Amino acid sequence: MSELSLIHRTIAPRTAPKPGEKPPMLLLLHGVGSNEADLPGLAPYFDERFFVVSARAPLVHDSGFGWYPVQFTPNGAIPDESFAQTSRVTLETFIAEAVVAYDLDETRVYLVGFSQGAIMSLYLSLHSPELIAGAAAMSGRLINVTLAERADDPRLAGLPILAVHGLYDNVLTIADGRRIQSELSRLPLDFSYHEYPIGHHTSPESIAQVATFLTDCLNTPRRK
Repeated sequence: MSELSLIHRTIAPRTAPKPGEKPPMLLLLHGVGSNEADLPGLAPYFDERFFVVSARAPLVHDSGFGWYPVQFTPNGAIPDESFAQTSRVTLETFIAEAVVAYDLDETRVYLVGFSQGAIMSLYLSLHSPELIAGAAAMSGRLINVTLAERADDPRLAGLPILAVHGLYDNVLTIADGRRIQSELSRLPLDFSYHEYPIGHHTSPESIAQVATFLTDCLNTPRRK
């Protein structure tokens, strides 16, 4: 469907909501160079109550799409964080549009991102915690604007955030994962972090961790 701000795919809940309730939304954010077809394969592992939306990033990047440009140099990756800000605003607009278009529960919007999608999940969640009921970041890192533009502590209080990372990740290294752990552990989030003996990809164990986190979020909503 392309009528909204971002091209995307949807997967309907595998179980109907209770009378008077609207389905929760699970927004999947892919990594740089990929597209909206990348992450829907994870949907069967996640809670059957979710209305799953997999969004395509707005920027053409290599053979796919990205949330912001990245220039890879011998000294490391150089991101254009100004475009990350643009994508964050686009995501905020897209979430509002999708909630209306698919008649979803605006108080139960969850994020799962991989790589650059994980980076954006953390950025959006910490910037606009009122929009997000929980987020899982797989193999991500913190870009500068994430902490520079984060909401103040009272707004972040109790927001569920999960980060998982591979010990042998050679794209976004374990140091990136541990920086997420170090920085976010200082905030008043409901934060958890797990490492797995994998590279820059998911595993049955890491997916199961994310699935458990999401179900726990649904069953124990954040108090605001």
